[in-house]
Amino acid sequence: MQHKQALDLQQHRDPLIAILKALIEAPQPLTDTQFNKLVRRYPLPEGGMYARSHLVAAYRAWAGTNGLPTYSDEVMIERLRAKPIRTASGVTPVTVLTKPFPCPGTCIFCPNDVRMPKSYLSDEPGAQRAEQNAFDPYLQTYTRLLTYHHIGHPTDKIEIIVLGGTWSFYPETYQIWFIKRIFDALHDFGSGIDQREAVWEAIHAQSQLHPDHNQTEAAIDGRDLAQSYNQVVQAIYADEMYRSRELVKEIAIGVRDRSPIDEFATWDELDAAHQENEGAPCRSVGLVIETRPDHISPEEVLRIRRLGCTKVQIGFQSLNDRVLRMNKRGHTVAATRRAVKWLRQAGFKIHAHWMPNLYGSSPELDIADYETMFNDPDFCPDELKVYPCSLIESAELMQRYQDGTWKPYTHDELLYVLTECFKRTPEYCRLTRVIRDIPSTDIVDGNQLTNFRQIVEDELTKRGERIPDIRAREVRFTKVNADDLRLDEVWYPTSAGDEVFLQFITADRGIAGFLRLSLPSGQDQALCADLEAAAIIREVHVYGQSLGIGEREQGRAQHAGLGTQLIEQAVQIAQTRGFKRLAVISAIGTRAYYRKRGFDHGSLYQVRDL
Repeated sequence: MQHKQALDLQQHRDPLIAILKALIEAPQPLTDTQFNKLVRRYPLPEGGMYARSHLVAAYRAWAGTNGLPTYSDEVMIERLRAKPIRTASGVTPVTVLTKPFPCPGTCIFCPNDVRMPKSYLSDEPGAQRAEQNAFDPYLQTYTRLLTYHHIGHPTDKIEIIVLGGTWSFYPETYQIWFIKRIFDALHDFGSGIDQREAVWEAIHAQSQLHPDHNQTEAAIDGRDLAQSYNQVVQAIYADEMYRSRELVKEIAIGVRDRSPIDEFATWDELDAAHQENEGAPCRSVGLVIETRPDHISPEEVLRIRRLGCTKVQIGFQSLNDRVLRMNKRGHTVAATRRAVKWLRQAGFKIHAHWMPNLYGSSPELDIADYETMFNDPDFCPDELKVYPCSLIESAELMQRYQDGTWKPYTHDELLYVLTECFKRTPEYCRLTRVIRDIPSTDIVDGNQLTNFRQIVEDELTKRGERIPDIRAREVRFTKVNADDLRLDEVWYPTSAGDEVFLQFITADRGIAGFLRLSLPSGQDQALCADLEAAAIIREVHVYGQSLGIGEREQGRAQHAGLGTQLIEQAVQIAQTRGFKRLAVISAIGTRAYYRKRGFDHGSLYQVRDL
């Protein structure tokens, strides 16, 4: 496994200290342009510029000496941090992809890149990182944490985002192993242990997913276009799939030992990893998987909860049965209704995917669809990714494009749809992504601008309007005074009962923290004993640049007591509504936080008696 050669700090001591001192003396943090102008004054001997990662490493090595502030100086870290927006929402996201695997869907808009799990393309940034690490969960997690560390981001509060195909369609043993290995990487990284070389050697010796052994390029070059994605993937990875099945059998009956890449782990082993993570230096404060509505059931909901999951990304795509049928989605709107209800009953955060410009839709139908999503109590997602349909050459949609029955929206049509939709977004929802991060070279026709959210915001600003969603209102880098915040309540009905969105907001409705409280109607039986007679805290989140566990900084929302105040307000509301208990769908790494606030462990949730 190739590692980048680290810079010899001592050899570059003088220019690095000179740059660091210039950053300290600047009255304000430098813009990227100003930063680049500064480092160009001190070029590397062999050419090129010092990277922010070099400066972060130098500061960590020499903090408190040579006129540099001590390492605890958060202002200095901020001035060095690359891409600060990555952790401006209070947590550090780490995205990992599952391996290529058959998918139960046949959607005509979906890419068919057999090098990737279904719906992903090999030149998307996250997909490239996954492929470089042979789709191994340990390697993907560890290398991403290392990158964050090198560019000055905290790595103690991690939101794990598992993407790739339909999670619920992968074998259970693979799922348990995949999640456990993510936790192994968190623990090793936090303890200064690095087992990447051993993992990479095992992959090279045993796995077809290693780049030296991967046969996908040859398969693509000679691919029979009449074959489906599933047929090609099964043919390419037949040996890999057979090996995995046989290994699972042999390991389960104890006839062979395991290597770190054998896709097998037990629930007991995962439970042990969870317990270790509760007090680990690098903790999971959220775990996300993605799946389809027709693969959600009460049993599946509880199973993914046992994995440690707290949020589910789920593909709505459309709320129009005709559009779903024309796009061969494979399920109806009724399946989406059922899935959302079960997920909400179990306390999960619901992160929907929605696609305007699908085959059979129109600007007017898309706007009506968006209104349904938030006006119908059966939906009301907490977060939303908006992915206008892109035309990818490998997708079946190319046939509809070529026969003239579908065409991508023009720039003005797309701007009209998104502007009309986004201004209708309720305050309790967060628009996490607008436009999928597909390289323009993969898009045959249609929108190739990835900054369309900004374009929509600019258009609304001209009209004197704004997007009211959470992301547009986050305090992020703004200094906030707790005395200037007020507690606001947004109530709305859902299919599982009333929902209360508690938020600490500024005078202009900027949001510093929030809590999602579910008040079940009582008409449905609780999905497990932990949730009987209980209101459910589905999420507590405090915004602002992520700080380390236990750290405080004047003017920062994080660790200012807002979370505790939100919980106590939720307690009062639950008591008033007659609930005997308050449950919380806590992440593994937040269990200690809730224990300190009166919550005891149940089987899958933490519960506080009222």
